[in-house]
Amino acid sequence: MKKDFKSLKETCFRSNRMLPESGLVLHTFGNASVVDRERNVFAIKPSGIAYEKLKPEDIVIVNFESEVVEGNLNPSSDTRTHACLYKAWKEIDGIVHTHSTYAVAWAQAQKDIPVLGTTHADHMAIDIPCTGIMSDEMIGGDYEHETGIQIVECLRKKRLAYQEIEMILVAGHGPFTWGTTADKAVYNSIMLEELARMAYLTLQINPEVPRLKESLIRKHYHRKHGEKAYYGQK
Repeated sequence: MKKDFKSLKETCFRSNRMLPESGLVLHTFGNASVVDRERNVFAIKPSGIAYEKLKPEDIVIVNFESEVVEGNLNPSSDTRTHACLYKAWKEIDGIVHTHSTYAVAWAQAQKDIPVLGTTHADHMAIDIPCTGIMSDEMIGGDYEHETGIQIVECLRKKRLAYQEIEMILVAGHGPFTWGTTADKAVYNSIMLEELARMAYLTLQINPEVPRLKESLIRKHYHRKHGEKAYYGQK
């Protein structure tokens, strides 16, 4: 491992190892990446390598055109999706994609995850969006790049800021999360799966449950994220 990319690779390695430790991935499914904005490259998990066999030196360094800069293994098959998001959104430093059970179930159902309780509202005041299903033209084209375009366009059409939502479901596929750090991207992936599970269980108990009232949503969101937030320690 070249010393030049040692720290970046080790950060990416730790992020990827957190995914199976958090119960978000099985076998080789899923990937995490970490960007270096100064050098316009990012580190990402190699394709098809089992997490228990993954080593820091296996991590692949690619540029924003998804070309390998350093590494002897093929980068993740989702590399072009990560590259698309890094180019589109300048304020993110980490991206995670998993096939976690409950988030994938919502993605396969092609449904947004509604705000049903204060746990969801503590993290965001809006439903977690799900994209539309991809067109045949996009599937037949540069599929992984088109997945990134689909994510960016979904937020744009819904007038949602990537700095606030930090998670999405790709219809028929699964979840992507991001953050201002690699750790935040992983955290968002963990929370997305838990919110997806809570929403699913709630709807099993009461299929007619309404969306949480707006005043409660705003109260919980703003006490944690608003200008006068008072959650946590100073």
